[in-house]
Amino acid sequence: MRVLISGASGLVGTELARQLREDGHEALRLVRRTAKAADEISWNPAKGEIDPEIMESVDAVVNLAGATTGRIPWTAKYKKEIVSSRIDSTRTLVTAINRASNSPKVLISGSASGFYGEGGSTWLSEESPKGEGFLSDLAHNWEQEAMKARARVVLIRTTLVMSRRKGALGPLMPLLKLGVGGPIGSGKQFWAWINLVDEAAAIIHLITTPGTIGPYNLTAPEPATCEEMIVGLGKAIHRPTFFRIPEFLMKMFIGEAAQELLLVSQKMTANKLLASGFSFRYPDLMSSIHWVVSSPKKHL
Repeated sequence: MRVLISGASGLVGTELARQLREDGHEALRLVRRTAKAADEISWNPAKGEIDPEIMESVDAVVNLAGATTGRIPWTAKYKKEIVSSRIDSTRTLVTAINRASNSPKVLISGSASGFYGEGGSTWLSEESPKGEGFLSDLAHNWEQEAMKARARVVLIRTTLVMSRRKGALGPLMPLLKLGVGGPIGSGKQFWAWINLVDEAAAIIHLITTPGTIGPYNLTAPEPATCEEMIVGLGKAIHRPTFFRIPEFLMKMFIGEAAQELLLVSQKMTANKLLASGFSFRYPDLMSSIHWVVSSPKKHL
């Protein structure tokens, strides 16, 4: 296959391209500068610019572009960037797909667990309703833009991605290694999570599996609370996790992002992905934690 990837320089995009090439496929990377390599395609999503010919020669498009929600604080200006970076990128790709005479058969388009908002201890499936808040509105609008493509559209509702080199655990691991980390708030909130290796493999599975369509939760089948994850990481690196971070401090210093990223509870089910035939390499929390803290490889 020839697979076109936006957001290819990010955490998931880098691992996705690696796995595609390892499996014998061609990964083409969209870049917002002059292309410098044979596998690069230049585009400008803010202006809706992309070479229309590219869609005539690819089998699938994976849309992962978007400004990080992990940049704190969420100022009014930055929130606009978070939204526009996703909507503009998706709209540019969808327009190009729809204009192609020999268009790609599938669009895998990014979304997020934020779609569900606060879920408490209720299991959240793809049939669960949209929640409330900035991230819920963002994910909903992002998905609606992708659904305009005249192709098989799969919406990947991604959760916390566990990785060795960066990502959601990036700011947390240095504190844990110093022995000054601990659960956030009550620690009882569910943090939906998935291993980076499984995240990329699931995307490839959804590209290559006929009949997969609509939203899919990209989350491991074993749920975990914030406390379970942090205590598990602490044990794996032989560090204490006694220093709880009060909810009021998180809201004071991080604001809206604290509630929507760290204090929100989302207990997501992977049943739909499992039913499609996907097999997790790291289905449980401790196997993923041991992978995270083991000797890192360059690409992970």
